[in-house]
Amino acid sequence: MTEPFFFAPATALTVAEIVALTGAEPSPGLPLDRSIRDVATLDEAGPSDLAFLDNPRYADALPHTRAGACLVAPRFVAAAAEGQPLLITRDPHRAFVAVTRALYPAALRPASLFGAQGVSPGAIVHPQARLESGAVIDPGAVVGPGAEIGSGTVIGPTAVIGPGVRIGRDCAIGAGSTLTHTLVGDRVIIHPGCRIGQDGFGFVMGPGGHLKVPQLRRVIIQNDVEIGAGTTIDRGGTRDTVIGEGTKIDNLVQIGHNVQIGRHCVIVAQSGISGSTVLEDYVVLGARAGTNNHVVIGEGAQVAALSGVNSDIPRGERWGGAPAKPAKAWMRELRAINRLAQSRPGGDKSSGSNDERD
Repeated sequence: MTEPFFFAPATALTVAEIVALTGAEPSPGLPLDRSIRDVATLDEAGPSDLAFLDNPRYADALPHTRAGACLVAPRFVAAAAEGQPLLITRDPHRAFVAVTRALYPAALRPASLFGAQGVSPGAIVHPQARLESGAVIDPGAVVGPGAEIGSGTVIGPTAVIGPGVRIGRDCAIGAGSTLTHTLVGDRVIIHPGCRIGQDGFGFVMGPGGHLKVPQLRRVIIQNDVEIGAGTTIDRGGTRDTVIGEGTKIDNLVQIGHNVQIGRHCVIVAQSGISGSTVLEDYVVLGARAGTNNHVVIGEGAQVAALSGVNSDIPRGERWGGAPAKPAKAWMRELRAINRLAQSRPGGDKSSGSNDERD
């Protein structure tokens, strides 16, 4: 059995084309007609590969790389061997990604897992659904009555598109995902196993039992959003749940009902956003961050991983901790706790207990 390669480069680029694409400055003597066919790490790159360096941790590998060209920040030029083929740029990683996108456009958006065109055998599309020309429905997918799916959109195997759901053009809906009560813009990527538009978690608690609150609104996902595998987004109860344009959501994120997420936010894996929270534009939540209900996180604010937010965060600030607080206060608190721990007799040594519990 041969080892498969799941992505093949769509083209090759000359060094001159890479210079035009990235604005990098070639080192003296670097042939501009040299062909670059692939990308690789410094230690694995060969003569037709492009590599990059922007982290001092890997600077020792630079003089030994066999890469046909290497994107480097100006501060690393002195670490290169004499005559190495360098492309000098202020942001090597961003330039490297730009070249990778040009070489591998097929890796930017999931395609049909069945290699399908149109509606595949085994897909179930209600006669009252509307599909534009060029929409692709993989086997086992279900499209309900009144659903609308735009041209160039791919619905993966066993995905379920509920009644009245509208999905724009050039989207990808991953295998096994379910979308109900949802409006989706253009160029949206929803990875496998997402659950979008189900009931929000709303109950009025009481001694006689918990009274379920009807969840009456929608999920609105604007253009160019990407949602990672296994993420759940509840529909709104009294107002729509909204995911703003260009926002990127990692795997296994929970977004509650009525949440408003602005444009170009980044929400990292296993974060939980409670109902009626507002994230303004360009907010970043680190992995496993969580919010209380009804908090507002201001534009451009950043929340550290593992933090618990239970009060509003002003725009542009960096907070961390549980409960979250401004980063400087959080760091002072951690240092104080560390000093306290070190000051007790025996420092960080164990108490010497004979307790043999596991």
